[in-house]
Amino acid sequence: MKSVSIKSEITGTVCSIVAAVGQQVEEDDIIVLIESMKMEIPAQAPCAGIITQILPQEGDLINEDDVIAIIEAP
Repeated sequence: MKSVSIKSEITGTVCSIVAAVGQQVEEDDIIVLIESMKMEIPAQAPCAGIITQILPQEGDLINEDDVIAIIEAP
């Protein structure tokens, strides 16, 4: 298995964590929602796998290119 990092495409606030550690996800599943300029932008899984870490908590400010989550992909 290989680790794949999911990075934020924008600077904003984590408004909702949709997935959970240990959850099986498919490509394009939403992991977290980030609020920026009153819009909610989803951070999606780039591949199928199992979520091993979700780094921010709801309400955390994140910057562009911050790692949001890590997936173990087959």
